[in-house]
Parts: sequence; structure tokens; C-alpha cells
Amino acid sequence: MDGIEVPPVPKRVIEREKPVERHTEEKISEGHEPTFPITRKGVLTSLVTGKAMEIPEKDLFGRCRFVSEFEKLNRIGEGTYGIVYRAKDTTTDKIVALKKVRMVHEVDGMPLSGLREISVLLRCNHENIVQLKEVVVGKSLESIFLAMEYCEQDLASLLDNMQNPFSESQVKCIMLQVLKGLKYLHQNFIVHRDLKVSNLLMTDKGCVKIADFGLARWFSLPVRPMTPKVVTLWYRAPELLLQARTQTTSVDMWAAGCILGELLGHQPLLPGTSEIAQLEQIVDLLGTPSDAIWPEYSSLPALANFSLKAQPYNNLKQKFPWLSPAGLRLLNFLFMYDPKKRATAEECLQSSYFKEQPLPCDPKMMPSFPQHRNLKAGNKANPNQSGGGGGTSQGGATDTGVMDQTMNLPTISDLLGSLVKKRRMD
Repeated sequence: MDGIEVPPVPKRVIEREKPVERHTEEKISEGHEPTFPITRKGVLTSLVTGKAMEIPEKDLFGRCRFVSEFEKLNRIGEGTYGIVYRAKDTTTDKIVALKKVRMVHEVDGMPLSGLREISVLLRCNHENIVQLKEVVVGKSLESIFLAMEYCEQDLASLLDNMQNPFSESQVKCIMLQVLKGLKYLHQNFIVHRDLKVSNLLMTDKGCVKIADFGLARWFSLPVRPMTPKVVTLWYRAPELLLQARTQTTSVDMWAAGCILGELLGHQPLLPGTSEIAQLEQIVDLLGTPSDAIWPEYSSLPALANFSLKAQPYNNLKQKFPWLSPAGLRLLNFLFMYDPKKRATAEECLQSSYFKEQPLPCDPKMMPSFPQHRNLKAGNKANPNQSGGGGGTSQGGATDTGVMDQTMNLPTISDLLGSLVKKRRMD
């Protein structure tokens, strides 16, 4: 029996099937069995000696601050990626938005979406892109938070609660800022992939900022295949609905066209209830695509399972009869079926639509609005508000936090969450 070698049990099996007993930690501290997991907090195993070593208190959280340095004020919204809270940095007394990186079913570290969002935002520096101030941590490995700059409004809650819709001058002001943000992202090889009104924030000074980069991706040329299951349904480009294997910055530009149409028409432009229904709404508005206007059309994978109905007319002019020829031209360029022919953000910024009357208003002249997301407990929420999620939802207005059971929880790490807003439908 002495000559038989027993293969070591994989570490992951030991961790899941057999808890480490107290005497095991004592063995580890003496340098025995370095393959056993360390269960004590603040202890690492040296790769050189195999012995346990204490982590100095000052290095316990690396360069990240502890989340207890932030005081939770109220909930901003909730969605697939977590809950967002308005919080105060107790060291500076500044208000921030805290987003928790959701760790559902994660056993090997941070989710890819969280890593992408952090890496993208850390490299962005533009007035129309929400700023990531720092990453803060809690006591457990699952407690990782993003401290973002706080914006008083999101466009979704404004559209749901404002008494009078935005004027055309104000719409132009908003869209110019969105396009400037998109131009910056695309020039830096970043595609957002989830652009919608609930991911557009606005400060009390009228500055619009693109937020929620959980689905953002770096892209390169030539473009590599990506999953088509991105962008909230109402803003999803036809190439995504037809399962194109590659995608470019043009998916953001289609979404920008949907946002422009929503702001001008005072209601969602293409509110489909399924992917097929979404395609039907697009065809009803723009006509049926063909190989003549979109050379790759017939080769798209989804068309092997169904065909689109024949509808030869572009109905944008009927949809917006009061819109100027320059405005219709801009919408048509944003809604080109062929992604290669679709307008870029830089081209849109040069559109004559933004140079004709009524001219875009100055952001500082944008009207101020009540902060619906910060209603105190006891105030009734808007009766038209309905359920809906953050990063991938599109439903009612933002949840105000009224009747939020987490308001009574004692620890802030259980309360803080993700920079997402509620909107109308998935």
C-alpha cells in the first residue's frame, strides 16, 4: 500500500463537498497541505512557501474604498442588473449613484458584463458619457460597487411623467448631445449595444449622458462575430432581429433613430411585443427590404425560417407629416436597412436639420423637472408606472422606492445596487 500514489482531489471538489474543519486551518498555518482552501478572512497562501500569511489591513481592499463610506439615500431604479441607489459619499458629502455588480451564479470571479462596463467607462472621458468615479467594495467577494456621477433625471421617467412633451428645439438639443456621445464612443472603437431612452441620463443643467455599459463591446476591423441578442427590443436594428453574425456601430445609430422618433412623436416609435412583431412594425414603417437596397439581406440566417410580408412604401412622412424635409432625411439615413449605408454619428451632427429653425436650445436653457426618482416614502407613485427592468427592460417609469422593504435593512451592502433605470417592456 505504501507504493500506491493517490491522486490529489481537485480543490473545487473539496471546497464544495467537504467543509474545511478548524484543525485544517491549524495545519495550513503550520505549512501543511497548501492545496486546502483557506477559509479565514484576510488570509492568503504564499505561492513561494505554501504557508498562510496575513493581509495587512491597509491592503485588505487594495486601492478600493469600503462601501460603508457611502450613505444610502433612496432607490433610483431596479432592473436585470441590480438596484440603483442615490448615495452620499461621507468623505466628500457629494451625491453619487451606486451600482452593484450583480454576481448571480458567479463562482469564478466577476461576470463579463461587469468587467466590460468597468473597463469601458474607465477609458471614457466625455461630457456626454456618464463618469465612473471609482470602484468600491464590501466585506465579501460578491460586494463590488460602481460609484458613478449622479444625474438628476433619466429620459424614460421624464417622458412618462412630464405634463408637456419636449419641444422640437429641446429634442434637437437632446439628440445633439446623444450623437456627440456616440461619436466619441465609436471613434474609440466602442459600441454601446443597449441605447434607449432609459439609458440616457440628464443633469439639472440639461446635460445628457449615455449610461449603462453592461452590454458595451470593444470592436475591431475586420468585425468579429457577436451575439445578436442585444439591444432592447424596441430599439433593435433589423440585422440583429434577422440574426446577422456581425454587428457594428450601426446598431447604435438605428437605436438613435428610434429615440429621435420617440421624442418627436411623444411615444415609442416601434413598440413590438416579440421579434416577429418588431420586424412587422419596421416593415410597416419603412417597407420591405430587398437585396437591391441591402445586398446581404437574403443571406441572413433568420430568413431561412420565415419571410417578411410585402410592403413597398416608406411611411415616415405619413408618421411625421409636420417634420421638415431635413428632419425626414435624417430619419431615413438613420433607418437605412443596409448597416453599411446607415448614417454615422459624425454625419448626423452635420445634418442641416440641426441648423434650421427651430434651432437647438442651449442645454442650460432646458426646463427643470421634479425628481420623480427621489420621492419620499409616503408620496404616491405615478399610477401609470408599471413594472419593468433596467438593463434589458422597457416598461414603466423608474421605481421611487416607496414600499421598498430594503429601506429597513441595517447594512448598506445589502441596499446598494446597479446604475439601471426602469422602463416599459422587455
